Amino acid sequence: MLAGGRSTRFGTADKLGATYAGMPLLQHAVARVAEITGDVVVVLAPDAPEPSFPPGMPVRFVHDPREGEGPLAGAVAGLAHVERALAVLVGGDMPGLSTAVVLEMLQVAAEGSVDAVVLQDGDRFRPLPAAIRAAAGRESGHALLHQGERSLRAWLQAMRLAVIDEARWTALDPQRATLRDVDEPADLDTT
Repeated sequence: MLAGGRSTRFGTADKLGATYAGMPLLQHAVARVAEITGDVVVVLAPDAPEPSFPPGMPVRFVHDPREGEGPLAGAVAGLAHVERALAVLVGGDMPGLSTAVVLEMLQVAAEGSVDAVVLQDGDRFRPLPAAIRAAAGRESGHALLHQGERSLRAWLQAMRLAVIDEARWTALDPQRATLRDVDEPADLDTT
């Protein structure tokens, strides 16, 4: 889970600590992923303090090795601590993740000869959430970082990628909440 961004559009450094539907924003994404796996890795900025979580929440924290390296560096840092063959990559600011959609992504990844699975959104795919083969993600991520690439989209396009069409995933999430992320304070409005 990526949680090391600067929150420049949000206006404060602690966007993920902002209250959304009664609890900190980051806890929503962690809780959804924890429903699927018993091991959630949260990637924080290099000097960021570890946020508090309720007892029993299966969360581990890792830090980006360097400030300002972008989301690809954060993804690779997180994947370095993933022990399973498949990983789910989400943003810490995605409170509406549908476990049904994420499980569908993992099923497509497990059944196919692909390295990553993403969701179609209009005429392109969204880089988050993504289901990723951890070993392939680490390998291609390191290679792209070495070339100066920082983009999640470029990373995903460099792998064998499956894109789940909108009709298929929105049948599981008609409100499209899985793609909702919080960029500005107004996005915290749950009404």
